[in-house]
Amino acid sequence: MNDFDFLIGSWTVLNRRLTTLFSGSDDWVTFPGTSTGQQIFGGGGNIDEIVFPTLGSSGFTLRLFDVEREEWSLYWSSSRTGRQYPPVTGRFAGGRGDFYGDDTHEGKPIKAHFIWSDITPTSARWEQEFSADGGQTWESNWVMEFTRV
Repeated sequence: MNDFDFLIGSWTVLNRRLTTLFSGSDDWVTFPGTSTGQQIFGGGGNIDEIVFPTLGSSGFTLRLFDVEREEWSLYWSSSRTGRQYPPVTGRFAGGRGDFYGDDTHEGKPIKAHFIWSDITPTSARWEQEFSADGGQTWESNWVMEFTRV
């Protein structure tokens, strides 16, 4: 239930994001971020806000642990849209967290996969990948490298 306790506190974040999805592009943009996370529900949930100063935007994540199903639901919102995106759900095993969900891109259904890995007391890695073919193939499109402040 306390899987995300590592994220509590302040972080600098190096972001690397693919500029064009589902086009075979290898054009990535890099930009900084700062993130602050805090625990809720005694570890059964947490929140964090990440600020992207060079983009003039921010993001907010709510993570909740479903005690009965023993899995996490992760909800992302962006200041650019003011929307909450569909959740991804999953769990940690062997030091890695895998979370899957359904979403859309340009009006077409896609699968989303969030990966938390390389977790230490001072660093962590988050990666997002999408699939346009029902999960047969995946395209990585956003990587965040977290370093504790």
